[in-house]
Amino acid sequence: MHPSSKYVSRTIALLTVGAALVACGGAPGPAPEAAAEGDGVLTIYSGRNEALVGPLIAQLEAAVGSPVEVRYGSTGEMAAQLLEEGADSPADLFFAQDAGALGAVAGAGLLAPLPADVLEPALERYRAADSTWVATSARARVVAYNTALVPEADLPASLDDLLDPRWAGQIGIAPSNASWLSFVTGLRLIRGEDGARQWLTAFAAQNPQRFDGNGAVVDAVAAGSVAAGLVNHYYLFEKIAELDPATYPVRNHYVANDPLGLVNVAGVGVTASADDPGPALEAVRYLLSTEGQQYLVDETAEYPVIAGVTPARTDVDLAPLESLSAPDVDLADLSSLAETETLLQEVGLL
Repeated sequence: MHPSSKYVSRTIALLTVGAALVACGGAPGPAPEAAAEGDGVLTIYSGRNEALVGPLIAQLEAAVGSPVEVRYGSTGEMAAQLLEEGADSPADLFFAQDAGALGAVAGAGLLAPLPADVLEPALERYRAADSTWVATSARARVVAYNTALVPEADLPASLDDLLDPRWAGQIGIAPSNASWLSFVTGLRLIRGEDGARQWLTAFAAQNPQRFDGNGAVVDAVAAGSVAAGLVNHYYLFEKIAELDPATYPVRNHYVANDPLGLVNVAGVGVTASADDPGPALEAVRYLLSTEGQQYLVDETAEYPVIAGVTPARTDVDLAPLESLSAPDVDLADLSSLAETETLLQEVGLL
């Protein structure tokens, strides 16, 4: 989840022909051999890490009742493979870390519309407008801050508050991380190219401190090296799972109706090339079931996309996803990563 800038550039270059997508590092293994028509094998291309979702896939296999073959790699690489294979792909299901990747693959006509009854459990905001994909979990951008250094009264109410001189040299970012690139892409969609360039130029002048990943940003906030950092919400919960939440000096600050509060999703789509979409549709049903959602919430601290699921962990406090008042962005449009990388290079933030 913490790609190097070089790797992001390579993946974006690879996908420019079809679409620019989020890259998350790690070389994919050999593609599974195409299953014989009607043999009932469910072939999944997973951009989600095997260590994270492997147990979930095992549960899914038992629930679906069909044998499962999985090819793991980064979301960008799996999407690129689908774009290259086209209608000849052996994949039945695309399990992606990022909505932009799903949007790009759907835009190439490679995902089939999902039936209404399959989509129905998910919150409407987190279903593709053309029904070609659905979210399986969500993550919010937050300002992680050091409680000893930042009084609540000084927390930013909007993106522009970070341009106040008090924040100069005090904000941590992970500029080569996929989540930062998606955040900036969201900023471009919300404010337009000129508005995004204006804010990024002013933010660069604030001398934000750069780190290799979101986890390193949160560590720096905890150590007081910076007062705050722009990260995804669940990194805090990863840290306090190993430490005492009562004494850990970092908290998440959520900003409503602003690019700082962008909500992105992981999700799935059934390929148009699937010989027998039945097992893939059952897999989607399972991922949107209470059992599947509970796994994702408890193992990743991501937000559920169906109602009625809450974390079993007492140290994970997630407000209802609907209450976050995320900015209005068509998540499928987060695929325009190549333009984002160019803009960040121009303003000196990549």
